[in-house]
Formats: sequence, C-alpha cells, structure tokens
Amino acid sequence: MSKPEDVIKQIRRSEATKVKVAITDLDGVLRGKIIHVDKFLSAAESGFGFCNVIFGWDSSDHAYDNVEYTGWHTGYPDAKVNLDLSTFRTIPWDQQTPFFLGDFVDDQDRPLPICPRQLLKQILAQAEVAGMFPTIGVEFEWFNFRETPHSLSQKQFVNLEPLTPGMFGYSLTRSGYEREFFNALYDQMRDFDVPIEGLHTETGPGVYEAAIAATEALEAADRAVLFKSGAKEIANQFGYTASFMARWNNQLPGCSGHIHQSLRNSENVNLFYDASDPLKMSPTFKSYLAGQMHCLPEILPMFAPTVNSYKRLVEGFWAPTRVTWGRDNRTVCMRVIPGSEKSTRLELRVGGADINPYLAIAAAIAAGLYGIENKLELTEPMVQGSGYLAKDAKPLPRSLDEATEIFQRSAVARELFGDKFVDHYAATRRWEWRESQKAITDWELKRYFEII
Repeated sequence: MSKPEDVIKQIRRSEATKVKVAITDLDGVLRGKIIHVDKFLSAAESGFGFCNVIFGWDSSDHAYDNVEYTGWHTGYPDAKVNLDLSTFRTIPWDQQTPFFLGDFVDDQDRPLPICPRQLLKQILAQAEVAGMFPTIGVEFEWFNFRETPHSLSQKQFVNLEPLTPGMFGYSLTRSGYEREFFNALYDQMRDFDVPIEGLHTETGPGVYEAAIAATEALEAADRAVLFKSGAKEIANQFGYTASFMARWNNQLPGCSGHIHQSLRNSENVNLFYDASDPLKMSPTFKSYLAGQMHCLPEILPMFAPTVNSYKRLVEGFWAPTRVTWGRDNRTVCMRVIPGSEKSTRLELRVGGADINPYLAIAAAIAAGLYGIENKLELTEPMVQGSGYLAKDAKPLPRSLDEATEIFQRSAVARELFGDKFVDHYAATRRWEWRESQKAITDWELKRYFEII
C-alpha cells in the first residue's frame, strides 16, 4: 500500500460504504468523523474541510479565550485537511472499516504550524537533511476499570472498581483472569497495524503496560496515538474503561509514556552505537543526549502537558524529578540502554501516558538534534543509584504554570518549534492551568471544610 493509487484501488474494490478519517488535537485526542466512501475518494484527491475549532478548544470542548488562530473572533471556519494515504488500515473491532489519518494545511496548502503531526514532520525533515533517521518505540502504562462512561458519571469518578485488585506486576495469573480482554488488546492492535512487542500487568490494581514495536518516527507516533484510542474502544467492548491519565490516585504510581530513541543513517546503521566505548555510546549519541538534557527544562510542557502530569513527577513514584541520566537506571530522566548495534538506544522517561505522541516525539528528536548541531558535550555526571539523590542535578519545573512560563520565554523552544507554535501551545497550557485554579479538590474539602 505504499503508493496512493494502490490505496485508492483497494478502497474502490472493497465493499466499504464508509471510511473513518481523523486527526489529533493539541492534547493528543483523536478527533474524526465517518464519511461516505464517495466523499473519501474526493477528499483523497483534494482534501476536505474540518472545523478548526479542534485547535480552539480544550480536551473538554471548552473554547479557549486566549488564542489568536481561531475563536469567536474568527467564527470557527473550516480548515483544510489532506489525508495521508500511507496511514491506511482497517479497524478490526469496527467491521473492518477503512481508516486514515490526515494533516492540517493553511490557505496556501502549506503545513499548518500548530498541527501536531505537521510539527513532527517538520522536525523529521530537518533530521533527514542531516542524514539521520530516528527510530522510535513508545511504551504506555494505563489503568483499566470495571466502569463505563455512565458509571463514571454516576459515581462522579469516586470509588471506582479496578479491573483487578492489589499490586501484581508481571503477573500471568492476573492477565489470565481477563484473558479475553488481554488477548483482544494484543490481537486486535496487531490487526490494526499497531503491533505490540510486549504486554503485561504493571504494579497497581488493573494496570497494564504495552510496548509498541519500534519503527520510523512518524509511524511510531501514529501507532502511539492509535493505541491509546484503540485501547479505549477495545476496553469499552468489555464494559471497561481504559485511563491514560498521568496519575489518578494519591497512593499509587502514575502511568508512563516512555520514548525509546535511536538515530540511523541511510544504510540503517545505528549512529548511537560505538563498540569501543564502555557504554557503547558514540559521540553522536552523547551530543544527542546532551541536547535533550539542555533543552528539557525549557520544553517540558511538550512531555508533561496537563496539570495532572506534574502529580506524577514526584520522588519515589517511578518518575524523574531532575534532569539526570544513567546506564540502565529506571530512577533517572534519561536511561541509556547499551547493547548491540541493533539495540543501543535512549529511553526518555519524563513523559506520562497523557503525552501527545506527536509533540513529545517531535520535542525529543528536536532537542537531540539541537545537541548534535551545536556539538554539545555530555558533561553532566552519570547517576549511579537513585536519581532522587542527585541533588546537584537541575530540577524539573514543578507545575504546568511554571513549565509554561519557561517554555513561552524560551529562545530554544522558539528556535526548535517556531513562534506560531510556541505562542499557541503556551496559550493553551495557560488556559489549562487557569481552569484548574477554579476547581475545589477533595483534598481541600477534607483538609479545610471542618477544621479551619
């Protein structure tokens, strides 16, 4: 299906009467519609209109009051979406309905700067010019509940029933208790062209972890987005809810969205690998890592996009709190995984399950390329033991408000992603923070209601 004309021929030959098309908003939420097959065939040639409100509202469909691109002042017109026919797959849990992803463009058919998928494509084009081709693998942790959207609403998200009780990571027993659901996740994702390399229970009631098979960066991001959406749909078939919230419970660890990365040249040689180095790290790898360490505090909202993200980034909950690196160390921010020419890679552990994969992967690669282009040296010491004890390492911003302030003022962020994206994305994160400040939490009620 590499050629667009072959995709069109297959759709014409099929018995499909409808096609699903989708894009993601800034929060990584898949937004789409079902269109008639005739409409699809027309859109495949010339694109189609999609209301630009998806860049003008938040994940709860509340309209931003602080963005220039769209709003009441523009009337929320349509923007043009060009379908990417290379994303063709069929949905195994939905009558094998054909499915495609698309990209937003502006009035001159140029990539829309605030479109997440377009941003990633822009970064990958820069990498290609430098003769570098990123390979990416994303892994997610997420909680599963014996709840439906209706029961969640009725319970007001309190006293929820996890899929299984207790803490039992890597449990074949617990995955066996929900064998049909577990197998459906693995098998239906494979049939959806989102192959899972590994699937297991994690520590926590009803929590699973999936490692999506690594591939080139754009396809990896597509797979990650589709995995989150697909897991929710598959869970719903069983009367369950899958949650990719960064951290949902005071007593339990949060959910990660780790990004495994390497760079390859046009001959598919791993540019991170150096057999003569004690850690198998090439100079390119070291500069790439140095770039991420340099940039991370200034671009953290790309990896920690919600107010809740920062409830995960606390000591002792399997998430980093400082800009640290180490060899095969799961307490640091950046885990260097030395191995063979095939397997040597970097795992960025700062992101939660709430990442927008396009933005997080774009940010990781852009920061790494920044290190290579500027020949940054890896001067920060390698952490041995607990990363939480590395008190000399630079701390990460502690809230979305703080992180967004740094991001919007950052010359590095503007160099990497452009002014239009930075200003728009920062405005949406500021909105998210302001909305959170209106909320009265159960913590406040329990602490102050009677006593104060």
